[in-house]
Amino acid sequence: MRILVTGGAGFIGSALVRHLIANTEHEVLNLDKLTYAGDLRSLDGVANSNRYAFRQADICDSSAIRAALSDFRPQVVTHLAAESHVDRSIDGPSEFIQTNILGTFNMLSQVLEYWRGLDESAKAAFRFHHISTDEVFGSLGDDGFFTEETAYDPRSPYSASKASSDHLVRAWHHTYGLPVLVTNCSNNYGPYHFPEKLIPLIIVKSLAGEPLPVYGAGANVRDWLYVDDHARALTRVFEAGTPGESYIIGGRAERTNLQVVHAICDTLDRLRPRADGKSYRDQIAHVADRPGHDHRYAIDPTKLARDLDWTAEESFETGIAKTVNWYLDNEAWWGPILARSDAGQRLGLKTVKA
Repeated sequence: MRILVTGGAGFIGSALVRHLIANTEHEVLNLDKLTYAGDLRSLDGVANSNRYAFRQADICDSSAIRAALSDFRPQVVTHLAAESHVDRSIDGPSEFIQTNILGTFNMLSQVLEYWRGLDESAKAAFRFHHISTDEVFGSLGDDGFFTEETAYDPRSPYSASKASSDHLVRAWHHTYGLPVLVTNCSNNYGPYHFPEKLIPLIIVKSLAGEPLPVYGAGANVRDWLYVDDHARALTRVFEAGTPGESYIIGGRAERTNLQVVHAICDTLDRLRPRADGKSYRDQIAHVADRPGHDHRYAIDPTKLARDLDWTAEESFETGIAKTVNWYLDNEAWWGPILARSDAGQRLGLKTVKA
């Protein structure tokens, strides 16, 4: 099939593109604006494939999206392009509203027009796959899990913007008949992750000998999903999922933030010991918590396992080992990012910009 991937130069998007080129026969058009978190170097390994093409475009640009659809004639659109960092959404929510809500509205508008022009068999086979987050469901207590039936309760500007986009996608299915799929995933980690998120940030700060910031007591819980497992799940969903259905994707790997940091430190102690013989755990520094920090996310991916025969292949332990090894071997990728960006700086302390 021909797959149009929005946000294909980002963390999850690039993992999906690499998977599709390496492990399927699909053709891929990667459409990305190349904002601060988009990096075409993440696709160096597939850039020369005759089944891969790149087009720089903004999902808010109607004419650019219309042209991409007309030229490429996709059978699937996988929509990953989004602003995604909660702390940045606290400081500057307007960009999240623009990209995640208005950008998704524009994608839906242009895709609907394109879909209506297809013949009946192509219409029936077409899919618009919207990739979202478990954060739309809000915060869990110490027990229970998110399922596809969980009510929405977003708590941050980021999660509110993604919840809005999810609702738009479902509305376009129910109102206009557009064949859509929605997936909500847990926290991803792995190679090529922009180093402002917890796991890559802790790795690079450890190697730099800097304090390792842990919000509050580090007791907040997340379910962790290795990004290549996520890419396999996304592929299963748009290849075999039922239009109009939602699927939540998780790694069954709940950890507190402090447990995550400890696992990274212990892995680095083994793979690249500090020169002074001390543990990287000695660099941990507890800092002021994130405003409105959700206590716990946990996913029950039973539906995906039952209906589409998907389960995560990586445990948290094997995934962390692979991730740390990748960052140790690829400073040439993340070093320039740190040099040119504010990726290592603290954000999200309610300094709201209009």
